[in-house]
Amino acid sequence: MMGVPALCVVLLTFICHSRGLEIQNPWYWSKRSQESISLDPSDCASRTKQQPAITNPHNFSVDIRMPGVIPTAPDTYLCMAFPVPTSRDAYIVDFIPHASMDTVHHMLLFGCQTPVSSSSYWDCGSVQGTCEDEASIMYAWARNAPPTKLPKDVGFKVGRNSGMSYFVLQIHYGDVAAFRDHHRDCSGLSLRMTSKPQPFIAGIYLLMSVDTVILPGKKVTNADVACDYSSYPIYPFAFRTHTHHLGKVVSGYRIRNGRWSLIGRQSPQLPQAFYRANPEVDVKYGDTVAARCVFTGEGRTSKTYIGGTSDDEMCNFYIMFYMESKHAIPYMSCMETGSKELFQHIPAEANVPIAVDPDHSMMHMGKSPDDQDDRSVLDANQAGQTVDQDHLELVSAWPQSSLQLGQVSGLALDSDSNVVIFHRGDHRWGPDSFSSQARYQQRSLGPIQQSTILVVDPGKGNILKASGRNMFYMPHGITTDKENNYWVTDVALHQVLKVSGDGGDRTLLTIGEAFTPGSDSSHFCQPTDVAVDTDTGNIFVSDGYCNARILKFSADGKYLSEWGAGSSDRRRRVAFRVPHSLVFLPDRREVCVADRENGRIQCFIAETGEFVKEIKKEEFGGEVFAINYSPAGDGLIFAVNGKSPYHSAPLRGFVINYSTKDILDTFSPKTEEFMMPHDIVETRDGSVFVGDAGTNSVFKFTSEKFHRSVKKAGIEVQELEEMETFVQTKLRPEHNTLKTAVVKEKQTVAQQPQAQKETEEEEEEEEKMKSVVKTKRGEGVLPAVITTLLLVPLVLVISIGVFICWRRNHHGEVKGEPSSVGGILGKIRGKAVGGLNLGNFFASHKGYSRQGFDQLSTEGSDQERNEEDSSDSENEEYSALPPPPASS
Repeated sequence: MMGVPALCVVLLTFICHSRGLEIQNPWYWSKRSQESISLDPSDCASRTKQQPAITNPHNFSVDIRMPGVIPTAPDTYLCMAFPVPTSRDAYIVDFIPHASMDTVHHMLLFGCQTPVSSSSYWDCGSVQGTCEDEASIMYAWARNAPPTKLPKDVGFKVGRNSGMSYFVLQIHYGDVAAFRDHHRDCSGLSLRMTSKPQPFIAGIYLLMSVDTVILPGKKVTNADVACDYSSYPIYPFAFRTHTHHLGKVVSGYRIRNGRWSLIGRQSPQLPQAFYRANPEVDVKYGDTVAARCVFTGEGRTSKTYIGGTSDDEMCNFYIMFYMESKHAIPYMSCMETGSKELFQHIPAEANVPIAVDPDHSMMHMGKSPDDQDDRSVLDANQAGQTVDQDHLELVSAWPQSSLQLGQVSGLALDSDSNVVIFHRGDHRWGPDSFSSQARYQQRSLGPIQQSTILVVDPGKGNILKASGRNMFYMPHGITTDKENNYWVTDVALHQVLKVSGDGGDRTLLTIGEAFTPGSDSSHFCQPTDVAVDTDTGNIFVSDGYCNARILKFSADGKYLSEWGAGSSDRRRRVAFRVPHSLVFLPDRREVCVADRENGRIQCFIAETGEFVKEIKKEEFGGEVFAINYSPAGDGLIFAVNGKSPYHSAPLRGFVINYSTKDILDTFSPKTEEFMMPHDIVETRDGSVFVGDAGTNSVFKFTSEKFHRSVKKAGIEVQELEEMETFVQTKLRPEHNTLKTAVVKEKQTVAQQPQAQKETEEEEEEEEKMKSVVKTKRGEGVLPAVITTLLLVPLVLVISIGVFICWRRNHHGEVKGEPSSVGGILGKIRGKAVGGLNLGNFFASHKGYSRQGFDQLSTEGSDQERNEEDSSDSENEEYSALPPPPASS
């Protein structure tokens, strides 16, 4: 009997623990969302109808779930209402979806005073709609979009004085094939709320086209929407785009005094999340808000209209904003067609489609919460990759011979993964090198006469190529392009140069004026580094020691744009303080910068310069000198810090998870110390090289495992094959011998110079032993013969005894079956199905269908499912810009 209470206690503890996880960890919610479709219907209802558990006087959460529904027809729209669970004013600060794109096409959350029905749920794709009064959109979800977290001090106001007494959840079930097993759906979302008044109120501004017609076969059709803004200032912090399959790119802008400023731009074929808006844009009275959707009619045989079915199209641009509470407007919309005269001046980027790789439909363009600690990330096994982040250790025997380096300022890799070293030869950057106006003071020394660019073998450190004589005065950053040309910066010349990589010392392109600092588009002031877009060839320049900006140029040196530091808090935006190192992230289409004196890493969308995220750790000690990137797993950033007059953190290297911002490993030399680690690169085999301007050297670090590489710690391919053959031929019971042999081979590779010396000593010793054996051989023959003759009778007696015992006891034989070990590799993929629809105002437009449009429904059907639309689901917390202080 005692077992029953004990079992109950265990179950209760487990339930409480599970519920705790749901509240504390949004990653857990994302996992639960995919399980929610199979919950018991009574559990759905209880989740929805129960009053929220109030854990403190101000904060609580509300669970809104479909009560176990079974949609029976495609393009079914179901709605349910839920009363705001307080008689006071309340504020939504977090939206956490619980749904899977395999089941749910989209979800919308409305706020209103009176729902059209009091039923547990109803069909809202028909005449009924959602609300009897005006409905305000507060949240939209599709394609496994991540959770949305509002900035601090910002919330959607509901309750007593808001005009919103009810939530109405609308779910569009596009393809109901998932319900062939007749399971009941409990999809929905959780709202994290507070009764504490928020100084800034969030709202949605929706721009959408209602009369666009896409002609069949026409390559490009633009849908332009624009409205004059005539209310109090709003501060956009997130945006969301939507079209169906014909949409290529959607862009939103603020126009002020004739100047177009980008709010956000995205491919509507990517997951339909709220992405970070341009933090530098606000909208005030007299501004114009505009949006353009670019469509193609290729592949269609008839006209395509705006509508709610899979054969129709849509053009929606959502702006999530905040404004001062006393002026709060929860929902605004714009449906006016923009004039041709106005859109003649739209930036060219709005007409450029964003390419979406079918295999990487979760690419990270524009997706950019700064605080992503709560986002879920596909682990390496789900992504089909193996990423074992082992601790990096110094390879003390590298290089095998001295490289005779000066101050090492830059490192890069060529296409063969050889290490390219950029150093200063006999020039040194000292206190007298530059004037207070950043002009170089030691031109009389002439250019560096030594080869400043060395290409070395990453395995042994042998010099393969040397160039860069009599070209540079004070080298700094270096990178390579696809043709193995070098892009370098010289802080004395104040220039960026493209130099041939064939060793011919040919300057192919020069940007900037020699020895002339400046801050316009054709001058630099001590530029520090270059990053190259591997697809377009565009280059990015960090400028630098006396400017605080990143500049973007075309591959032929044409100035394109520039930007400064980003911030998640417009009230505390801190300008760059020596943007010192750049890296391009090809899989994410981002550029990251090591903002040296601010001790942080900032990342931006390469195409637009929009701020993505910031990584700032106490372990950096206030200084980050250089960064590098690997797309392995969720993305790895390699960084080195520097000495700071204000902190005493040790100098070391860092391996950082790009997605979670967690530090996975730190490393530094054990036998000697970093003095000024200045640049860092990672090779394809996982080895990491650090160039130190203080010790005039390059350090090599590797992990202990061999699984990541073709080359690892100096082991060449041939040596690996020999070791594999050795292992195969030794598959016998001698396991200890095999293990010892492999360990010896590893030790031999890691310490080649020492091993070679030991081998020579062993050979000498062996020769000595041979001579001793020869002199002793004659003396040992006779005793051996006598001993053998004495042992023969004894062996014969023992053999007979053993045979007799065996005959008595032997009853059979036991044979062992050989065993085998197999591995399982799986991928988890989600089917991407996305779309939005509009509202019943379409009913008055000739040629438009009513299906899915009654009342203000803004999500439409996009029913086709195919592999090209499939994507790896990613759950990410969205954290946007906090509001500015209230005006006094």
